[in-house]
Amino acid sequence: MREPSNVFLVGPMGVGKSTIGRLLASQLNMPFFDSDREIEFVTGADIPWIFDVEGEKGFRIREARMIDTLTQRQSIILATGGGAILNEQSREFLRSRGVVVYLRATINQQLERTCKDKNRPLLQTENPMAKIKELFKIREPLYRETAHIIVDTSRRSPRSVSQEIARQLEAFHGSHPSEGAKLAPLTEPTKPTDQSS
Repeated sequence: MREPSNVFLVGPMGVGKSTIGRLLASQLNMPFFDSDREIEFVTGADIPWIFDVEGEKGFRIREARMIDTLTQRQSIILATGGGAILNEQSREFLRSRGVVVYLRATINQQLERTCKDKNRPLLQTENPMAKIKELFKIREPLYRETAHIIVDTSRRSPRSVSQEIARQLEAFHGSHPSEGAKLAPLTEPTKPTDQSS
């Protein structure tokens, strides 16, 4: 398989971007970066602290700068934060500088994977399910707009997802040698059945 120049993983909280990204990086022998971890490293503070001190707006400014910096690297796997696609310029950087893979999961699966995680500031609310639904409604169209490839992660092991991504990258490059071009997603995920639950 010809190695992609860059592979950028986008998607909501709880879809396994970091775990899958590390597996994919190992599979393709490429370095792995996580934009949230890089922000923490540069600032010397964790994400909840940044949210507390600077608010979401301040964090998003830092995030957009980090996305710009990381997407200028070559031959990397990058896991982005769930809200990275909210910035229009970040979406353009992601699409034009690599192949964007949207990792998708049902709302129930997102809740299961994030309900006990205190490092997710947006979910520190009395009704995390309502918040996840709200975020899904706003962000889903942006994930789709940004993605070249869509992969469903619900009820699947990270390894099976990373293997599917590798297969789809190979097919993508075979069909579209210029991976930075604006292309519609090649595949649609299985439609979640529990969005209204």
